[in-house]
Amino acid sequence: MKVCRTFSVLHRPPPNYPGHVPLTWTERGALAVGSAIGSLRNPYRHDLIAVLGEVTAQPYFISRLRHSMLSNPTGRRILRDRPRITSKSMRIDELRKLPEHTVGRAYVAWLDREGVTPDTRDPVRYIDDAEEAYVMQRYRETHDFTHAITGLPVIIEGELAVKAFEFANTLLPMTGLSMAAILRLNAVQRKRFFKTYFPWAVRNGLNAELVINVYWEEELETDVDELRQRLGIEMPPDLRELRKKLKKSQTAAVQP
Repeated sequence: MKVCRTFSVLHRPPPNYPGHVPLTWTERGALAVGSAIGSLRNPYRHDLIAVLGEVTAQPYFISRLRHSMLSNPTGRRILRDRPRITSKSMRIDELRKLPEHTVGRAYVAWLDREGVTPDTRDPVRYIDDAEEAYVMQRYRETHDFTHAITGLPVIIEGELAVKAFEFANTLLPMTGLSMAAILRLNAVQRKRFFKTYFPWAVRNGLNAELVINVYWEEELETDVDELRQRLGIEMPPDLRELRKKLKKSQTAAVQP
């Protein structure tokens, strides 16, 4: 495990990679508190969530995740190749032409349905080691694949379920700290989360293969059910469908 260097704000060391910002322990702590409070107030502030992820992952947790990748043949190849996930690298328009049940088609269908793009992920800045910074970047850029193969939407309930899965799977602190957003759910949503999605997330996160070791670029033509089976991931109940059914029943109940 690498130990963070000690320095003062007046004698900041040079960056270890393009965009790197070395932090003192005081700065790291202040960023952790500020980004945690800000992201709790607004769970859609992805920039604050990204900062929280970086400043809480070092020194132990991101090193542990890197070691897990180095211990896996596919993980080692990912670290060697350092692929990036963008609309250009993924050739999004080509993915729409893949057969319906492939990973690539499921991924692009999820992007289209949720109105998101792979080009919005912030670059890593606050992790000192260059390779560990890439590990965090890879986690960040493959997050949407976890959404896609589980079908969970980007609404708060869906994001909480994915974050709980990721915490059980990776132990990155930010994914666990994100559970504080449960406070923003209403009573019905909270009950549904703890009854259905939290147990699913913990069970699957612990039992599944380490998802960061998936070379997604090589799995685009794989049958999505086959990949889920290989990874040990069960499909959760369709969250959007459950919400629609509840809304429909509530509407019917108030009609004369």
